[in-house]
Amino acid sequence: MLRRTLLIGAAAGVVLLGPGIVPFGRGAGARAQEGSSGVTEFDRVLGDPDAPVTIFEYASFTCPHCASFHTDTLPELKSRFIDTGRAKLVFRQFPLNQVDLRAGLLLRCVAEEQYFNMAGVIFQQQRQWASASDPVAALGQIGRMAGLNQETIDACMADEAMANRIIGVAQTGQQQYGVNSTPTFVIGEEVIVGARPIEEFARAIEDAG
Repeated sequence: MLRRTLLIGAAAGVVLLGPGIVPFGRGAGARAQEGSSGVTEFDRVLGDPDAPVTIFEYASFTCPHCASFHTDTLPELKSRFIDTGRAKLVFRQFPLNQVDLRAGLLLRCVAEEQYFNMAGVIFQQQRQWASASDPVAALGQIGRMAGLNQETIDACMADEAMANRIIGVAQTGQQQYGVNSTPTFVIGEEVIVGARPIEEFARAIEDAG
């Protein structure tokens, strides 16, 4: 489990220039209305939106344990529970730093149906782009491979309104579920912290279903 946490700052808005921890802005909470399952229009959902069990994932794109979950555990979780309609995965970014936030902003520029495919690429290539001399430029290269032009990429990564929405969702996760590290999963009444074995997720899904 990664014990880096997102810090709550006092200043309104976010600063998208330079490295460092991303501060929360006052009033930056999620603006979307929640449905009966707690899923909002701002969420990205993998699987049938009407699936009976919801898996909320709070994750960081620079978190190695999050990458491990997406590359090692999610494929089996998807085949056993998501593709069969028993559960859906709701992805909520929990940004830990400026580069992390920019990865999320980049993903918000692709079509919703492409979101999880591109997120998978970002997690699979995490070691390469995160350790690059210019991680933001390396992320931009991934964006161009997805069909985005540089002008669009630059505009997306500088979108403060979108950044505040992403941060607001993370802040709500802290307040509602006590999220303070990544990855954190909420399944029914259970909170699972860390990249846990598939059977732990299976048991939690069975209990929630």
